[in-house]
Amino acid sequence: DSQQADTERLSRWKKWRRTSSKSLKKALGEVKGLSSYLVLWQHDIHSIEGKFGTGIQSYFSFLRFLVLLNFIIFIIMFSFVTLPMIVSEYGLFNSTIAYISPRNIEDNCTIYEPSGNKGLVYYYTYLKDLFSGTGFLEMTSLFYGYYTIDAVWISIMRYNLPLAYLLATFAYLALSFLWIIKRSVEGFTQNLVHDADPFQSYCNKVFAGWDFCITDPNAARLKHRSLQYELQMDLQEEKLKQKIAQRTMKEKLRIYSLRIFINIIVVAILLGCFYSIYRVTVFSQEKSTVSIRNDTRTDSVNLLVQYLPSMVITLANFIGPLIFSFLITFEDYTPTFEIRLTLMRCVFVRLANIGVLMFSLWSQISDCGTDKCKPCGYNYKLYPCWESDVGQEMYKLMIFDFIVILAVPLFMDFPRKLLVTHCSCKLIQWFGQQEFQISDNVLEIIYGQTICWIGTFFSPLLPAIATVKYFIIFYIKKFILIHVCKPAARPIRASGSNFFFLAVLLIGLILAFVPLGFSIARIPSSKACGPFRNFNTSWEVIPDTILEFPTAVQQILFGMASEAFAVPFFMI
Repeated sequence: DSQQADTERLSRWKKWRRTSSKSLKKALGEVKGLSSYLVLWQHDIHSIEGKFGTGIQSYFSFLRFLVLLNFIIFIIMFSFVTLPMIVSEYGLFNSTIAYISPRNIEDNCTIYEPSGNKGLVYYYTYLKDLFSGTGFLEMTSLFYGYYTIDAVWISIMRYNLPLAYLLATFAYLALSFLWIIKRSVEGFTQNLVHDADPFQSYCNKVFAGWDFCITDPNAARLKHRSLQYELQMDLQEEKLKQKIAQRTMKEKLRIYSLRIFINIIVVAILLGCFYSIYRVTVFSQEKSTVSIRNDTRTDSVNLLVQYLPSMVITLANFIGPLIFSFLITFEDYTPTFEIRLTLMRCVFVRLANIGVLMFSLWSQISDCGTDKCKPCGYNYKLYPCWESDVGQEMYKLMIFDFIVILAVPLFMDFPRKLLVTHCSCKLIQWFGQQEFQISDNVLEIIYGQTICWIGTFFSPLLPAIATVKYFIIFYIKKFILIHVCKPAARPIRASGSNFFFLAVLLIGLILAFVPLGFSIARIPSSKACGPFRNFNTSWEVIPDTILEFPTAVQQILFGMASEAFAVPFFMI
């Protein structure tokens, strides 16, 4: 009544301003409400949160983040690398291609004859090429070898493709790094608030946890379940902390001795995986160069040999986490720390496996025994276009990883669900339904993302495949979660999970920096293919471009590239 009386005394101008302000706020609120429907999988993720808790919801949110990240990386690579090639090939916008003949290079280094399909080709040959990235796929825009031009002239403007290729690579790595850091900070602040005072955490959930905007009964039930899972997690952790505090010295000695022994077993498993991958990669690279492809058997055997590293890596990724999940149960940690330690061990299996694969490939590419690479600086007989070969390995890893993600639920989890439901055998009932293991699923997608980050330089359209892959995986995992798996016996808190998932993803990104940096700065670029064939290494395009600038600008840029400036800058 008081506000109404005040309004009546206002001038027409002030009344109009107040009415307009209210209308604008209402309109903005409605637009914001409608925009939530445009967010990818918003309803699905909200539903999962209520049914299975915020921990599992955080996994699906993380999956959505990777879909968006890969889509933006694809846009960057397509816009600055692939599109100029397509425009120049078809002569659009009065464009032409500029080639510069390689300087001071022996003719042997410039020979590159991709194993294209000639004559009568059977359908299974195309299928083999689709899975291996060879044949008709080898000289498409999917791989590095396709981009063998030095510049594109669009009307009167010169587009420096080698420089664009390298800067686009730096751009997608920088974008990934900054986006992960931004999201990690949000999770880190939530972690600090949660860890500051357990009593405050309970107060927040009990007195401030409810969303009073909820009016739908189904939405209310979802929110109830979500809060229930959070409280359940808190109580379980408090109970374990009390148990740890009451341990005697004898119990502490027993548990620490057991943990040391288990960690020795873990290290032995990791070393065994690394050695197996190294041996298999060397064997695969040597044997797959045999070019006898006259009959179907040779084609099949050749495909199997090419996929051997992917198979061994996938086998290690599958068996390793199972062993670690079994061993962790004897170490008596809190549920949250148990998840984190299992994740860290799986990180060393999955991500280090990729590192060992890259090291094995480098050892073959740089194998200069008996002067095999003297003229070109790399093993040009075995790898005339080594960047495309590395791209094919990353492509095969991604395809095989996707096949395994499809096959495991279809041939293992779903039959297990049917047996548990329809068979009363005590052994089968003891095994029970498969739980939705967050640590395994997170590592699965972080492993795939690390492959994408490394492979994008050698296969610029790999992010498009990764986007489609993760989009399909979302629906596969959702179906498995609802219809095949049961909720985890130990729910996981979302605030800690989100931060830790991103921290592990950051480890994957840093791991990707190492092989990419080494390939760009140290290994001589192929002289028979790619945009960097006229440069000793891919990095040389940067100083070569700087030399075209005025002297004052050159001095500033070279000063920024010096150790005196660069080291303190990156430290800060």
